[in-house]
Amino acid sequence: MVFRDRREAGELLAQAILKKFDGELIDPVVVAIPRGGVVVAEPIAEALGAPIDLVIPRKIGAPFNEEFAIGAVTEDGTILLNPTITPEFAARLGITEEYTRRKAAEEIAEIERRRRKYLSGLGKIPKEGRDVILVDDGIATGLTVKAAIASLKKERPNRIILAVPVMPADKVPEFKELVDELVVLYAPIEFSAVGQFYYDFSQTADEEVIEILRRNREKFGG
Repeated sequence: MVFRDRREAGELLAQAILKKFDGELIDPVVVAIPRGGVVVAEPIAEALGAPIDLVIPRKIGAPFNEEFAIGAVTEDGTILLNPTITPEFAARLGITEEYTRRKAAEEIAEIERRRRKYLSGLGKIPKEGRDVILVDDGIATGLTVKAAIASLKKERPNRIILAVPVMPADKVPEFKELVDELVVLYAPIEFSAVGQFYYDFSQTADEEVIEILRRNREKFGG
């Protein structure tokens, strides 16, 4: 299964969500992980008549190799460490508690900057007692999505529904345990990267994210 682009993936996810929950969602709010997740989220929000909010997890890179994630952090300070890193491996890489705290603080500052840019001062949407549909354009390792889930749980939603177009088959049981409901369109056994399941996986521009959020808030408020 290959999606034309993120918009098509979002439209197909919207259909799957409507079919699965059939009008039973409680005051839904769609929470997107930028940037690509916002494009996927828009058709879902339109179908549900729901506002879009953001959760912006950021990976914490290793010393001397920012691309290697030793953990992930969200704006409320939730830190999720990479479970594959043993104490011995951390020592070899020079990963200390102080380093992790410092890098997390740097990433939180970047999260706050992005939130201001994307939402232009629009407030955070309350989640308590509501059904939260968490959306991204796909899951590979899943570390940042796990951090987003942990952060959202603190906001006491009625339930968290994770909706993604594609993820590796071996990740499905793990994520089913982390959320109340999982909606995934395609979970192949052979998986190397999210982008292989899109004809168009070009980078989403900040301007597109801002425009989608503006359109959504004008329609649905929040």
